[in-house]
Amino acid sequence: MAGLTQPTKAPAESSRSLSRRLFNVPKYEFDRWVFAYMALFPVLLIYVVIRIIPILQSFWLSMTDLKMPNVPSNFVGLTNFKELTTDPNFLDALGYTTQYALVTVVIGVAIGLALAVVLSGALPRGSALFELIYFIPVITPWVPASIAWKWIYDPSVGLLNYIISLFGGAPVGWLLRPETAKWAIIVLGIWKVIGYNMVIFLVGIRAISIEYYEAAALDGAGFLQSFRKITWPLLMPITLFVLVISTINAFNVFTPVYVMTQAQQGTGGITLRVLVSDMYLNAFNFQRIGYASAEALVLFLVILVLTIAQFRLVKSD
Repeated sequence: MAGLTQPTKAPAESSRSLSRRLFNVPKYEFDRWVFAYMALFPVLLIYVVIRIIPILQSFWLSMTDLKMPNVPSNFVGLTNFKELTTDPNFLDALGYTTQYALVTVVIGVAIGLALAVVLSGALPRGSALFELIYFIPVITPWVPASIAWKWIYDPSVGLLNYIISLFGGAPVGWLLRPETAKWAIIVLGIWKVIGYNMVIFLVGIRAISIEYYEAAALDGAGFLQSFRKITWPLLMPITLFVLVISTINAFNVFTPVYVMTQAQQGTGGITLRVLVSDMYLNAFNFQRIGYASAEALVLFLVILVLTIAQFRLVKSD
């Protein structure tokens, strides 16, 4: 009728139409998204402060000649990175860190998977005891574990040399020479990660339905065929996770190298370098924070590239 005014839209209806226009979702979905992002905001803020900002700061410091905190520095561009390409200490540290990561990751994953398969099938009863035994190295902190293995490798009273002497062998200074210290620390690294890899693989294997194996057995498939056709393909996501975590941890190795190889038998310094220890020395002993930041950025890029390569490799399979 003439003279009557049109009713105005309710605020709820107006906001509903706005959310539909902007996000093409109902209002209740829009409200859920807003609540979720508001709940995650403190966590994301903390992550940015403790992760993203230090990475960006390290990137900037890598292009300066900063020597000590709160001391003026100059922008030097890529000079630090050019020096890294000719620095023998850095190249040695990069080479051994890569060797350590390659050997510990490959052998640690292989043995962890093998133990998980055995404990899930051949030893279903009492497997919890073996899981606990193999997991003890994982929960043992690096420092006491390194001290214990340092005693095992001791040339005078070490357990390993005692066993060698029983067979008429001469004692070996395992940690006194870089050639033997490298492999001594690699053995410790493998011992430390086997239990973790085993437990993760066990979780994945036990999540696989037994019906797959029963059907394969009816078709005449043996153990190796079942593993190759059922277990291994279904463990691919777990394998990717283990590979990524193992690679990151291996490239960040520091404590066992520092504890086991520094000041051996009265000698000064350390006999072995890895990337993190080289960064530590440059930053705190030689007051070259800018140069150490360049090393940290190289380490970050190496881990990033390897992680992306592992994702693509596993997905392609």
